[in-house]
Amino acid sequence: MGKYFDMLMEDVRMREGLHACMNCGVCTGVCPAAEFYNYDPRQIVNIVQTRDDEAIEALLKSDTIWYCGECMSCRPRCPRGNTPGYVIQSLRKLSQKLGFFVESEKGRQQLALKRMIGDNILRTGYCLVPKLVRPELHPEQGTVWQWIYDNDKEVYGQFTPVYGREGAGALRRIDDESLDEIRRIFDVSGGKEMFDTIERHSDRKAREMGYEEGADEQYMMDVYSKNSNEHY
Repeated sequence: MGKYFDMLMEDVRMREGLHACMNCGVCTGVCPAAEFYNYDPRQIVNIVQTRDDEAIEALLKSDTIWYCGECMSCRPRCPRGNTPGYVIQSLRKLSQKLGFFVESEKGRQQLALKRMIGDNILRTGYCLVPKLVRPELHPEQGTVWQWIYDNDKEVYGQFTPVYGREGAGALRRIDDESLDEIRRIFDVSGGKEMFDTIERHSDRKAREMGYEEGADEQYMMDVYSKNSNEHY
């Protein structure tokens, strides 16, 4: 009893985010995610406070903890100074660490985030660059996006003279020395270890789901693009 709670309390965000919740529900009342999903931060904090291992494990394996947009609207509204968003962040990290994230549809999308954003940070120094937003994967960009994507140097060159090149300014190419420093930061801070953990558990789950090659490109694209439409 309390095993998972103790593990959560090792996270500084958990220690700062949960003080004395009285379950008033203000956090849920102001939460944008609660308006669109079957998501209730008050209930999540209540479950965590019970220290019930079975209930917390169910949370760690659920879609629920991945609905939060981390806007932190809950933080300034709580009369007791709690931050349910921090509690969610701690639950997410523990879910990743223990490999529970692969047991839910939304959780499995962590692999796509790791490869499409996390790896891009290590490769380019940016979370996102225009060439990463592939038209076939982002129809929400509209029909003009294909042309912008194909003519990115001409388009973005009008806003910054160093687009894709070394120099000072937005969308510049990050020099190799700075990229090496970013990678070292990931190494010493545990970021690379977390990335490796996401890959390892994703590969295990992919094989359980019948992907003979494990967490290959096909699996990654499936977890990125397919939706059961059961999220409300």
